[in-house]
Amino acid sequence: MVVDKLLDELVELYPVDRLLTNKAALITYESDALTSFKRTPRAVVIAETQEEVIETVRKCHEYRVPFVARGSGTSLSGGSLPVQDGIVIALNRLNRIISIDPEQRIAVVEAGVVNSDVSQAADPYGLYFAPDPSSQPICTIGGNLAFNSGGAHCLKYGMTSNHVLGLKIVLPDGEVVELGGDSLESVEPDLVGIFSGSEGLFGIALQATLRLLPKPECYKTILAAYRSLESAGDAVAKVVESGLLPGALEIMDNLAIEAAEAAVQAGYPLDCEGLLIVELDGERLTVEHDFKILLEIIEKSGAYEIKIAKDNLERQRIWKGRKSAFSAVGRLSPDYIVQDGVVPRGRLSDALAEIKRLGKKYNLRVANVFHAGDGNLHPLILFNGRDDGALERAEEMASEILDLCIQYGGSITGEHGIGMEKRDHLPKMFDLNSINTMKSLHKIIDPHMISNPGKVFLTDVP
Repeated sequence: MVVDKLLDELVELYPVDRLLTNKAALITYESDALTSFKRTPRAVVIAETQEEVIETVRKCHEYRVPFVARGSGTSLSGGSLPVQDGIVIALNRLNRIISIDPEQRIAVVEAGVVNSDVSQAADPYGLYFAPDPSSQPICTIGGNLAFNSGGAHCLKYGMTSNHVLGLKIVLPDGEVVELGGDSLESVEPDLVGIFSGSEGLFGIALQATLRLLPKPECYKTILAAYRSLESAGDAVAKVVESGLLPGALEIMDNLAIEAAEAAVQAGYPLDCEGLLIVELDGERLTVEHDFKILLEIIEKSGAYEIKIAKDNLERQRIWKGRKSAFSAVGRLSPDYIVQDGVVPRGRLSDALAEIKRLGKKYNLRVANVFHAGDGNLHPLILFNGRDDGALERAEEMASEILDLCIQYGGSITGEHGIGMEKRDHLPKMFDLNSINTMKSLHKIIDPHMISNPGKVFLTDVP
């Protein structure tokens, strides 16, 4: 096989402990966080330098062997699923923070740097990296870039693409190019924006120049408990209608609260059906002024319990519960699917009611955790994969939720990407001309379809 010829050459590039071909060693890489999709790669290379990644891609191009870049494997859409007889290029050891420039407020980092490590490195200068997905202590910048991740504070601060100024990437043919620069101002086409969210189809990011922000002078975090999930959704609409721009606006339902409390004891009320977390940040005078308005809105919205974080310790405790929710749900069910659709904020209550109806229809429990501020739903559909037909029912329900998002004028993904999971829904959201335009761009950049093939588009499977 041609892949064997490639491996013969990779032996010259990697020591034996960083070129994995043994089946037992490969099991670790057979799926990402969407474990219902599994596939064993032919080999895994653990790169330690950018030069190793570049040379590996060049050899894959020479032999037409497909490759998949992988960071921490936290993708929830099957985006880093291996390709049959392909190579996985693991990037975790490309973890150098090359520089921090506090005057220009930029950081230059390699793709394998963990998200939270950027903020830790910038902290002595009073700066931080704004995108904060729930997997922040684990996920890497390369993965954030591939899926254009957001996080709890994306309502005010935007997605990863809003904080990436420049990129160094290796294209699928092995050519190394630099996009963007170190400034927000550019007269060139937004090639960084095109690469952001491309899910590995356009090559591999090696290095990124990131925009850093000054740490807010003040935070005000409020927890509001409601007797129904719909009431919490209505409260979100009222906050947005007021003209306030919170740093974060999040909702959790009773099942998610139960899981988070069992895991981290965040102090959430266990009898609550809908929990709203609202956080204001910025200059102290502005935050204190806006908080009076916010508190009045919350008090009039029907919340039966309101808790205000008294200090940073209480604030961190509140957020620890929210950010642990995905993993904590594993305490309630052996298996679950995390969906990632978007609806207009005005349809939040309708969407939540419909998800509840679908849960009854399929006889499945659903834990709802989502970025309410931008309508990004994250229903966690619980099932037991050992039960006959349970996975199929969970997938059918997940599919109906995506159809619902399209019907309401939303999107099939907010930050998890299309990957393997949502390929069937892409033609439901975009017309044929739009999809053909996407495919044409893909074909120009990767004519041999070797860079993460089989993702996003159904027809691009080698």
